[in-house]
Amino acid sequence: MCGRYVVVSELKEIEKKFNVKTDQPEQFGMNFNIGPGSLAPIISSAKPDVLQFSQFGLTPFWAKKKMYLFNARSEGDHNKEDDPRYTGARGIITKPAFRKPIRSKRCLVVADCFYEGPKKERLSKPFLVYLQKGKRPFAFAGIYDEWVDQETGEVSTGHSIITTVSNSLTQKIGHHRSPVILKESDYSTWLNLDTPLEGVTTLLEPYPGKEMNAYPVSTRMKNPRENDKDLLLPVGERVTKEFDYEIHRSLKLFGMGQSPARNRRLNEE
Repeated sequence: MCGRYVVVSELKEIEKKFNVKTDQPEQFGMNFNIGPGSLAPIISSAKPDVLQFSQFGLTPFWAKKKMYLFNARSEGDHNKEDDPRYTGARGIITKPAFRKPIRSKRCLVVADCFYEGPKKERLSKPFLVYLQKGKRPFAFAGIYDEWVDQETGEVSTGHSIITTVSNSLTQKIGHHRSPVILKESDYSTWLNLDTPLEGVTTLLEPYPGKEMNAYPVSTRMKNPRENDKDLLLPVGERVTKEFDYEIHRSLKLFGMGQSPARNRRLNEE
């Protein structure tokens, strides 16, 4: 599962990377600990040229009360053993909460990295997972829905990150799932509602583990109220060695592919 993630790129970097403009820039801000209920940036199939803001955690349009379904299994009720070799049916297309969004309400969920932990300890033993070679921001494959509060008439948008089987990196952490991270070349295919359903489900594959890395971080991030850049500091060695480094405050975000110049700007903020 992927229940916490991070957005620390500047707004102009996100707009350039995804070729979008922001409809409500005042809502944007760095977030070091996005969890269920947090407002976070997405790019929807309805407005593929606009960066919007949505609550992390989807509530189906038919639900009687607010829900926060923050992950959606690509296999649906299949592969209950979470076998990483599974290549069978994508049961997400028949799940009541997801069968409509996967067809007509897909989105890119913008992120710079995410938190994950072993299956047993979970976020009591957290790791920060990122793409190597400075590949950020990137996009999770997401779906969203709009829910109307029948008492107040308020309309809220919420999104889920689609998960799939674990890859080699999440297996090393000891986790049984991994979020679907899309390749840049697949962004337009994912957002295009004319894409056949078969073409959509073929994208629900684990990202290559050899192109990712992770390092342990403080358990402070378990508390959803904790939200500062020190949450990203390593407290141990990377899962896969990239280069030698020292663990001290001046590195800040350098561990997940951050340039020293950009890192200095973040430290000054």
